[in-house]
Amino acid sequence: MSAPVLVLNQNSKRESGRKVQLGNVAAAKTIADVIRTCLGPRSMLKMLMDPMGGIVMTNDGNAILREITVQHPAAKSMIEISRTQDEEVGDGTTSVIILAGEMMTAAEQFLEQKMHPTVIIAAYRKALDDMQEILAELSVSIDPTEKSEMRKIVKSAIGTKFINKWADLACDMAIKSVSTVVLDNQSTGRREIDIKRYAKVEKVPGGILEDSEVLDGVMVNKDVTHPAMRRKIENPRILLLDCSLEYQKGESQTDMELSNETDFEKILQMEEEYIKRVTSEIISHKPDLVFTEKGISDLAQYFLSKANITAIRRLRKSDNNRIARACGGTVCSRPEEIREEDIGTGAGLFEVRKFGEEYFTFITKCKDPKACTILLRGASKDILMEVERNLQDAMQVTRNVMINPQLLPGGGAVEMAVAQIMKEKSKSMTGVEQWPYRAVADALEIIPRTLIQNCGASTIRTITALRAKHAADGNQTWGVNGETGQIADMKDLDVWEPVAVKLQTYKTAMETAMLLLRIDDIVSGTKKAEGGEGTGSAAPTGQ
Repeated sequence: MSAPVLVLNQNSKRESGRKVQLGNVAAAKTIADVIRTCLGPRSMLKMLMDPMGGIVMTNDGNAILREITVQHPAAKSMIEISRTQDEEVGDGTTSVIILAGEMMTAAEQFLEQKMHPTVIIAAYRKALDDMQEILAELSVSIDPTEKSEMRKIVKSAIGTKFINKWADLACDMAIKSVSTVVLDNQSTGRREIDIKRYAKVEKVPGGILEDSEVLDGVMVNKDVTHPAMRRKIENPRILLLDCSLEYQKGESQTDMELSNETDFEKILQMEEEYIKRVTSEIISHKPDLVFTEKGISDLAQYFLSKANITAIRRLRKSDNNRIARACGGTVCSRPEEIREEDIGTGAGLFEVRKFGEEYFTFITKCKDPKACTILLRGASKDILMEVERNLQDAMQVTRNVMINPQLLPGGGAVEMAVAQIMKEKSKSMTGVEQWPYRAVADALEIIPRTLIQNCGASTIRTITALRAKHAADGNQTWGVNGETGQIADMKDLDVWEPVAVKLQTYKTAMETAMLLLRIDDIVSGTKKAEGGEGTGSAAPTGQ
């Protein structure tokens, strides 16, 4: 008998077949179990320590999984989906992990019965298509300009978060900030809502949460450059620059040889004249406020303060753009090219306030701001971080509804309704595919079941009562009251979710489950430490 042929590197480990598939299911299950208690209004918080010793306290699925380091490749792709969900729609990060984990668990029994993964995947794909159709049928349209309707939706999104106690304040802040940054793009005819860039959240420790507000303008963590400058100006004319008001130094190292002693004075004079020329060009437009992204030399400060102009330097580019959108100005790159229309006159008040030890510049009372700052106050840094995460979710939900004003009942009602319709459908299917299809319908019940578990109510009794409700016609809006664990009509409780979030949750969860079920081989190769890839295993050359 010939010697065995070694194809793979001896350092690499290979697992294949059924073992890998069941391993993937177990990994997905474990990740889902980590954040199962974070679903619903009665959710628990998780406390995580990062390697630097900092702590994170949150019940936001994405924030938790971001901090966890995992070994298993399938678990890594699970963590990836919660990030996708967060970037795409901003809410539903916990549900998507729980659903994906449950879809994997549903497939486990079929894998053990030696059913081929492609058969399961085909059934899953059919189930996903049907789910999307059912969601479209169940959804109801609303008018996004109606404040009270919007508040209901945002309140449902905040209901499961730490900020729930200040729900009214948070709703108003989310709706106000998002409606501020809405911009209807004339050229494309689309609505642009760029929360990340134009609705900045500034966290200032101290004060109480009730002091938080959405400013009708912008706030930056800066003070005036010269003590003699004014710190409060009403109806200021604002000039925004992104060039420095200093003498230009050479890009590379420059050597100068001076032959006469008067030459040095000449050079100093030239520098002074340059600064004088630049500042006089600015002064000729009579602004009250000058913001620049670069530095301002002492001499320039002197000239500006003499002309009663307040200057603020070293602004971030993003802050400068926000101020431009708030006061209607344009950011200029060269002082020579300033025009009258570049000056922003939309702001009503400029003032510098002091919080704690730091100074903050406020540009408020803007006439038609297209950018805003959300000022958060709170007892500690950890609370502020959590409130910011919650507020981001609320703003994303508001944005989703403004773009696609379709709603679905929350509290697990949608899942039960979809599961009920799919179970009915599976009865008319033939062949092996009907079993995995039916398992998907059962797996959807995990959302209401988890809500009940987190309340500490009797799971089996409540879920059976809910199933019975959905079996009768016209009860599609019945779900679980997350506070008490009893079944209730979501119409009465006003718990609604945007269709965009639900669709994304289902798509992501199902597609991940399909992807992970396809894997039947994991090769983990350990590379040599010193040589990198491929060294040491090169074929010998014939010498």
